[in-house]
Amino acid sequence: MKTIKSHYEYLVIGFGKGGKTLAAYLAKHDKEVALIEQSDEMYGGGCINIACIPTKSLISSAEHNLPYEKAFLQKNEVTSFLRKKNFDNLDNLPLATVITGKASFISPHEVSVKLLADDKEIIIVATNIFINTGSQPFVPAIEGIQSSKKIFTSASLMKQSVLLKKLVIIGAGFIGLEFADMYAKFDAEVTLLDSADTFLHEEDKDIADEILKVLTAKKINIINGVSAQKITDNSNNTVSIQYKNKDGNINELDAAAVLVATGRKPLTEGLNLAAAGVQTDKRGYVQVDDFLKTNVSNIWAVGDINGGPQFTYISLDDFRIIRDQLFGGDYTSVTKRKLFANSVFSTPQLAHNGMREKEAIEKGYTIKVAKLSAAAIPRARILNNTNGLLKTVVDINSDKILGCTLFCIDANEMINTIQMAMNSGLDYKVVRDTIYTHPSMTEALNDLYSLI
Repeated sequence: MKTIKSHYEYLVIGFGKGGKTLAAYLAKHDKEVALIEQSDEMYGGGCINIACIPTKSLISSAEHNLPYEKAFLQKNEVTSFLRKKNFDNLDNLPLATVITGKASFISPHEVSVKLLADDKEIIIVATNIFINTGSQPFVPAIEGIQSSKKIFTSASLMKQSVLLKKLVIIGAGFIGLEFADMYAKFDAEVTLLDSADTFLHEEDKDIADEILKVLTAKKINIINGVSAQKITDNSNNTVSIQYKNKDGNINELDAAAVLVATGRKPLTEGLNLAAAGVQTDKRGYVQVDDFLKTNVSNIWAVGDINGGPQFTYISLDDFRIIRDQLFGGDYTSVTKRKLFANSVFSTPQLAHNGMREKEAIEKGYTIKVAKLSAAAIPRARILNNTNGLLKTVVDINSDKILGCTLFCIDANEMINTIQMAMNSGLDYKVVRDTIYTHPSMTEALNDLYSLI
């Protein structure tokens, strides 16, 4: 174990994507850096340990018909391997030191750390500090929710070694949808409670209807326009959820467990930001300017904690912004960030980039819309998954792609091609006329854009 020094030029708090990449980059470029992580189970950050990677591992196992117990062990093997790899990749660098302990600001340049190994408290002075502590699940104030033993978040549900065969999910965002689809694949009975009156109201209706059709065919019960009112643990090892519908009537469901997927909140407990003078917004996220700087000149915030889009790849992009500020380069501000896609890892996947049809109309564009059924794609038939719909919106005046939504197998990969085309300002005909490999899902873009 390396000797912990009392002063570092650079200090990173949190082992998330942006922070760990920055720490490694600094160390490889002859800068001494320390990274503080409060948990030895979180080396590498939330994505690797409790979010993106373990959920996608379980989803993949379910698609290959592995029993849940075996899928759980396989998930643990993946996360354990990546956690160790991330720790070693950083700690093996001569100029990087990983410190496992709880950080708390004393001043803008001083941080106390209560070490996990022996509960000893040390003080570190740093010239430049980068906060990368991330976010955590938000649990709403529902009667009985704090005392129930049957309540899970996306993180705690990952630790369940036995399949919960009847699951109620509160929340129908990305996390709720992924877990609903995953548990249905493991043959669990799933009910999704959605507070919105309309399912996936942010999507165009044709896309939302197609997704709803696929999910309900998997026997996922989706109830819209409801709010959870009370949660009660029962004597028979089940839990009851009372919810109010839009007519004001109270209904009740019994389940083995409840997953709360109602959003996230900043992970700042114990960080004592006030001692450093760092300002937060009304939600508790660290306020930053376009350069990811806080109101304190030597402190930056990267990743989820700064209140920006909560994606691992955005945390990585935050690193690029900091890198160019410190080492010279043009990419120094979030104002230079281009369009980026997002994906929901249901089966099939949902991926989107740019504007939806209704957004383009609201903004006054003259558009043409093309739609293609996934059933028309040879590769989808080979993969035995013909569910879904591909849709794109093109500006007729410029021939530029305004947006694209793909609900089909491998959509999460295909959307990257569209993103590159859009960010490069390419004419839609370039995508239409590109030679793609066959048989592939991406070659469906030939057919989709031929419909414009």
